[in-house]
Amino acid sequence: MALRQVALPTRLIQIRKHDLAIALQKVNPHPKPAVALEQYTIPADLAAEILFTACYAHDDIQGKRVLDLGTGTGRLALGASVLGARTIVGVDIDTSSIRVASQSAKFLHARVSWVVADIGTIRGPFDTVVMNPPFGTKQPHTDIQFLQCAQNLAPVIYSIHKSSTRNFLEQWLQNQALKGERITSTKMEIPRQFSFHRKPKRFVEVDVFRILRT
Repeated sequence: MALRQVALPTRLIQIRKHDLAIALQKVNPHPKPAVALEQYTIPADLAAEILFTACYAHDDIQGKRVLDLGTGTGRLALGASVLGARTIVGVDIDTSSIRVASQSAKFLHARVSWVVADIGTIRGPFDTVVMNPPFGTKQPHTDIQFLQCAQNLAPVIYSIHKSSTRNFLEQWLQNQALKGERITSTKMEIPRQFSFHRKPKRFVEVDVFRILRT
């Protein structure tokens, strides 16, 4: 594939965003997701969008130590590997999720260290955290718990949150002396995977934040 140059930062794009999304689409979702853990697989196109922004707009992936907190079946961690992260660690409390992620790493030829553990047990340092945390719908403020953990592990965090929590989240970031930049807002597709889901799929409005320690 021909390489093309980007302006800022000066990096060569070795895979197109569209092709990365296609590759990540092959990563299987969780076979038996748990309601309490809010195990919603990040859509492949959204994962590719976040990772490309992190890599080519902010230089936060290539050659960096990257941590995926609550990795699930690993789309963000695997994508970071494809984009040239120096080391990648994917952490999840659920063994089944890690098993699927590990299988996907083989056909993507991705190098990721998979860890089955509670996020609170992880120690850094890392350069960048990428994560799709629970929305906090089933267990209130679980998303904040992920952010509290992440801010102690890396100076840069990419995180997805329900748009309905935007005001609360922005105030929380300010109180924590964290700088939060909303890099995109979109509708995240949630397929029918639990008995209380009535439609084949639904869409949840989400914000993607790039968060910096100040």
